[in-house]
Amino acid sequence: MVRAGITVERLVRAAAELADEDGYEKVTVSALARRFGVKDASLYSHIRNLRDLRVRLALLASGEMNDAIGAAVAGRSGKDALVAFADAYRDYALAHPGRYAATQQRIDADEITDTAVLVRAVELTYGMLRGYGLAEPDLTDAGRLLRSTFHGYIHLELSGGFAHSRPVAASWARSLDALHHLLENWGSKE
Repeated sequence: MVRAGITVERLVRAAAELADEDGYEKVTVSALARRFGVKDASLYSHIRNLRDLRVRLALLASGEMNDAIGAAVAGRSGKDALVAFADAYRDYALAHPGRYAATQQRIDADEITDTAVLVRAVELTYGMLRGYGLAEPDLTDAGRLLRSTFHGYIHLELSGGFAHSRPVAASWARSLDALHHLLENWGSKE
C-alpha cells in the first residue's frame, strides 16, 4: 500500500476491517503498519499508542451500532422496540465481530474528548426502557440486565457455544419474549 494519505480516520477504518477479518486481539500498530506498507513509527504521528487506536476503534464501532439501533427502534415502543433494539444489536455483533469486541472494552472519561457516542448509547437504551415505564434506579438495573444478556448470548453464538439442533434464532426470540415479560412486570425494589 502507499504511504501517502494516512489519516487517523483511515487508520481507524483499517483497524475496524482488521478486527472483523482476524479478530480484535490482532489489532496492533505493527499489523496496521504492514497494511499501509510503512514502519510502525510512522503511525505514531497519527495515534498516541495502541490503546488510543483501540479506543478510537471502540468509538467508531459504538457509533455504527448506535446508528443501527437508532434506526431500528425509531417510532417503536414496548416489545416492538425491545425486539428491534436487540435484533439490531445482535445483527451488528454477528456482522462485525471484531468491531463488536472493541465496544466491550472499558473507556475512561479521560481517554476521550467527545463522549457523544457513549451518551447516545445510554439514551437509546433508556429511551427504549422508558417505554416500559421504568425510571431510576430501574433504568440502570434493566439496562445492565439487557447488555449482559445480549452480550452473553452473542458471545456464545460467535464462539459456537450453541451446539443443540434447535435453531439459535428461535432461542433468541424466546429470550426476547422472556425479557419483555420481565420488563413489563419490573417493579422497583428500592
